[in-house]
Order: sequence, then structure tokens, then C-alpha cells
Amino acid sequence: MVSATVGRATALGTTVLVSLLAVPAHAAPQEPAPDLTALRGVLRTAMQQGAPGAMARIDDRGTVSKTAVGIADRKTLRALGTTDRFRIGSVTKTFSAVVLLQLVDEKKLKLDAPVNRYLPGLLPDDRITVRHVLSHRSGLYDYTNDMFAKTVPGFEAVRTKVFTFRQLMERSLAKPRTTAPGGAYTYSNTNFVVAGMLIKKLTGNSLHTEYENRIIKPLKLSDTFYVHPGTKIPGRHARGYLTPDTPGAALVDATEQTVSWAQSAGAVISSARDLNTFLSALLGGRLTSAAQLAQMERWVPAGSGQAYGLGLRRRDLSCGVSVYGHTGAVQGFYTYAFASKDGRRSLTALANTSNNGSVHTTMLGTLESAFCGRKAKAPRGSSTGERIDPGALLR
Repeated sequence: MVSATVGRATALGTTVLVSLLAVPAHAAPQEPAPDLTALRGVLRTAMQQGAPGAMARIDDRGTVSKTAVGIADRKTLRALGTTDRFRIGSVTKTFSAVVLLQLVDEKKLKLDAPVNRYLPGLLPDDRITVRHVLSHRSGLYDYTNDMFAKTVPGFEAVRTKVFTFRQLMERSLAKPRTTAPGGAYTYSNTNFVVAGMLIKKLTGNSLHTEYENRIIKPLKLSDTFYVHPGTKIPGRHARGYLTPDTPGAALVDATEQTVSWAQSAGAVISSARDLNTFLSALLGGRLTSAAQLAQMERWVPAGSGQAYGLGLRRRDLSCGVSVYGHTGAVQGFYTYAFASKDGRRSLTALANTSNNGSVHTTMLGTLESAFCGRKAKAPRGSSTGERIDPGALLR
């Protein structure tokens, strides 16, 4: 039986719950039920801290829960909706990793082979492997540290630029490496520039083609696009607002840009529904072999309460539950996209601002509300050793 309940509209937004499939009585024990009241509270707090709007969607074994507060567009005052498209930032890294793991399944790539075997002469050290790149243990300097040292001027300098992968690599290779190959996790967007170069070299196709053929079309992700170097988000979308470094300065509409400074590290556009579908499919074993999914889930420490695999992050929550996915920040958008171990419960949450550490930390609470329910405690700190700003393309 299909039933729908529409929650009471409030001054801050609306909530919609849709039951699509009853859970059988003999189902295995599950995580605590999501706390939707707490989830709405997290989103309202993010808005009070400076986000024009915030929203979240939970897909849980056939039940969909959606809630949104605030506005998508500060000029028209249109309310933010849970179907709005947005830039997903570093959640793109999981897409790129999936393509490469599929190439491992196809015997076209080996994780423990040197990157230079496939891209001769690219890197200064033959010891840097594909695995090191995908797990942020290559030691390659993150070129965005310099590019966005000053948030708004840095963004405006690259908003309409189109970079080649080689140009981005040159910015990184001009700096000393941060660790020896295989050293400690040190997050760097440069690693996933290398991932994009591998995809193009091994397939002979563009990133757009490989994302489309391997992920978007098979999963019927109708809201997911890679438009580089186009600057617009297709269809109905949230506008993204960049917070300047100067306290009290007006937000900057950063919606339209090439995102050429990120590409395979952070330029995909999607929606909450599509990201939940993607993560459920990945963790449910529908995008790679079981062997390659296990490789993605070989964890290294990556900050308090979290670990990193291959383009995939694990977060350990206050109730003892661990969730798997990625976070993303691109100018104007913060995204959390995570799922349970089996992929049967997934959450995507968005705030349409960036360079706002308070909002970023608050949005971590959406995971606690979605996966720990009423047992949730205040979220722990989110330090990963990386800057919380628009260039950092958050984990």
C-alpha cells in the first residue's frame, strides 16, 4: 500500500514523509529510527548561522523523509526545495573513485601500480601508486591552498577560467610534497586531478562520458550532470552563496562558475534523491565487484571519529553506528551524503552557503539525527586536518 503524509508547513519550511514500501515483520534489526524533529532543528540552526536555506532527504528501506527550510534564491525569495539540484563538491570524488574501481574490475588498472605506469613522467616519484592517490596518501600538495588563500578574490579569479589537468598539476608540483608516498592521510584535491587524468587516459573518453555511461545512465540519475566547462546548473536548482572572509560582508552569489579548478575532484551537479540512489547502489554492491568495494573500504585514520578509504569516507557516530559516503564544499554549497553499511538507509543534506565553519559543523548533526535518532548526542568536532573553506572541497 502506498500512503503519503504531508507535514505542517512552517515559517521556515515544509516536511514531507512518503511511505513507499512497508518493511516486512521479519526484517533484521535496524538502526534507530531517524529523529525528524531533530533533523529539522539542525537545518534551522544552520539557517540561523548564515545559510540562506538548508534541506535534507532520507531514503530508508522504501520510506522517504524530506525537509527543507529557508530560501533557494535571495533575489526571488523562492523557497528551497528538496528536489533542487546543487553542486556537490567533493562528493564528486566518490564518482571518480567508482569509475577507477570499475577499471580495476576490467583489468585495465592495478591499485598498487605506480601512477607513472599509466601517465608516464607525470609525478616526480615512481613510488606513488594509484592506491596512494585515491586514499590521499600520495603527499601531493593541494594547489587549492594557494588558489583560495583569500576566499572571494580567489574565487573571482577562477570563476570563468578553464584549466587543463596539466595546468592544475603544475600548481601542485611546484610545491614540496607533504608526506612520503604511502604516508599518513593528507587531504589534497590534486589526488583526484590525477584520478581524472587516469580516467581519460585509460578509457580514451571524457569524464562526462564515463560518469554518464558507468553511473548516471545505469542508475537513472536524472538530476546528475557533469557540465564542465559550462557554468550553469541545469533546471530547477538552489543558488549557492559564498561567505566572505570579512565578518558581516554581504554573501556572494557563486552559483555560476566553470568549477574548472576542481573537475574530477569536485565539479558534479546532482540532487538529494540522486545522491542517495548513488550511495545505496555503491554500498549495496551494484557499481563494483565485492572485491573492489572491499578495497574502497580499507580504512586509514582521517581525523576525529572518521577514516578514509578509496574516495570514500567513514564517519563514526555517537550511537556506535558508522556511515559511509563523502562531504563536499564548493563555493556556495555544503553537502553531506552518507549511507549505512548496507546502503539501505541514506541521507543527503545541503546548506546553500560555504566558508562558514559554524554551518559546516552544524550540518554534521544531520547524520546524528538520521542514523542515531533520539539516541543522538551533540556531534563531535569535524576536524580532518583540512581548512573549512570553499577551496577545501570537504570530505
